[in-house]
Amino acid sequence: MPVPRSILGADHPDMDLEVIAGAWPDDVRGHYVVSASDQRSHPVHAFFGDGIMARLPLRPGPGGRFPWRARVLDTPSVRLKRARPDLFTPGPVGTSSPWGFVNCANTAPLPWGDRLFATWDAGRPVEVDPVTLGFVAEVGHRDDWKPAMDQAVLPLISTTAHPVVDPDRGCMWSVSRDVLTGTVSVIRYDGTGSRVHRWDVENAVLPQATHTITQTRDWLVLADTAFKIDPDEIFGGDRTVANNPDGPLLLVRKDDLVPGKSAVACKEFRIAPEVNHFYARYDDSDGVQIVMENTPGVDIGMYLREDDVDVHGRPIDPALRGMYCHGMTPAFTTIMQFDPETGQVRERARAQNPSRWWQAELSAIDWSLEGQSDPTRHHLVYIGFHPEAINRRALRNYEGRVDTSLFPAEETPAVLVTHDRDDLEPLAEWTFALDDYPTSPAFVPRGAAGRDGTRYAGASPGGHDGYLVVAVHNDDRFRVELFDAADVGRGPVAVLAPPHGTTVPFLIHSAWMPEARPAPDVERLTFAADLDARLDQLDPDLRTVAREVAEALGG
Repeated sequence: MPVPRSILGADHPDMDLEVIAGAWPDDVRGHYVVSASDQRSHPVHAFFGDGIMARLPLRPGPGGRFPWRARVLDTPSVRLKRARPDLFTPGPVGTSSPWGFVNCANTAPLPWGDRLFATWDAGRPVEVDPVTLGFVAEVGHRDDWKPAMDQAVLPLISTTAHPVVDPDRGCMWSVSRDVLTGTVSVIRYDGTGSRVHRWDVENAVLPQATHTITQTRDWLVLADTAFKIDPDEIFGGDRTVANNPDGPLLLVRKDDLVPGKSAVACKEFRIAPEVNHFYARYDDSDGVQIVMENTPGVDIGMYLREDDVDVHGRPIDPALRGMYCHGMTPAFTTIMQFDPETGQVRERARAQNPSRWWQAELSAIDWSLEGQSDPTRHHLVYIGFHPEAINRRALRNYEGRVDTSLFPAEETPAVLVTHDRDDLEPLAEWTFALDDYPTSPAFVPRGAAGRDGTRYAGASPGGHDGYLVVAVHNDDRFRVELFDAADVGRGPVAVLAPPHGTTVPFLIHSAWMPEARPAPDVERLTFAADLDARLDQLDPDLRTVAREVAEALGG
């Protein structure tokens, strides 16, 4: 049973980690931050629990210990749930209530300078205090986002779990998508104020989801991503849909997103196979080049039920109830180049090794401006083949699209691989133990802040000169492993861990921050500003609870 049974545990404890192997380098700095889904909120799908943010300083504290601190984000959704837990109902795509739809804010941390945000696919970004990990504000008034469902208090806003920060324009780019029609809008947040700007993208739809957006210096890149909602499942039926095998990719010119306009044109392309995460080279002087972490045979929307059977016909272990169905195909990554003037698309490189089993979208890059402009490495965790985490319902839905003859005879371990960013050739790799379950890596630039570049870039940006921080689940104990990004094949140069027997529930995406400073004092949206005459749809006692939460949040 290689998938750790503790991975869906209830507790996410604070703990002090110690070096248990190797030596911690002196030139590691900053903070590792990671998002998680609180299993104590009893989500039907393990991805949809209330948001948790954890932070780990990468310099030792007193006694040589490294404090790991995790907090449930006390958003308006969470505060309303604490007041009336009996009124919240978990479902296959989230949690609903008379107030509306919970913003889980549980998928990815997004650092922006010294500020920190938590994101999700069905809610506005949430600003978090980097020091206390407390809730600060949701980004932008709900009406500006054009909610997919405009409930009385908590609107359903279909957006992206991976907004991007524009280093030239000093803003955050995101999207808002209508879940019924697929029409999509671009959202810009300038970092202060209670409003965001929105432009509808003309004559374009993204029929499934927009889990990721990326950018170049001149273009925003929006693509249809592989998560499809099944209405029958929402109302209690079995999941019978399969993700689309291809979809549209939209290029939106940033210079066309000007104040006073309400719509923007796009250049549309068609891409296949399906994709969830993708990363553009910021320098677009030679066209729009994007690393596509393709996901054929991966259905994140499918989760494991207690009445499921796995690939071999064995009952699913109840300890894995709610876990997402793992990949049914080997991993497949490409570099694609798009020419917005001619409409041409060409494949520049491909990484497709049948022994690399499903990368689980766990990758690390250098997010500095310099690193994005001239990237050198793309680091990927391939999670391995785990038949106990693939149910036959998924195989039925993907009949004809999944070749079960490719399934390995036995489970395979996870592998961390460093790929060259230009041709995707594997440069180094490290194989984990079979009972290890590594999570999202984060790249940490080497050296002191400000040396030979910006304080975010390190001495030699691009993804090769620094470290990779990888949190690893294991039923014996949780670990944090540190790799030399220039040679992951050496294995971890240092390992942090709590006492034996200490574990944490599964972690989703991670990031690196150079500093942890209190959230700045700037104008933001207050929860009270989202409350208006729509409250009249609710019973008086529910209106009262909403106003009490607004008052507790400072307005």
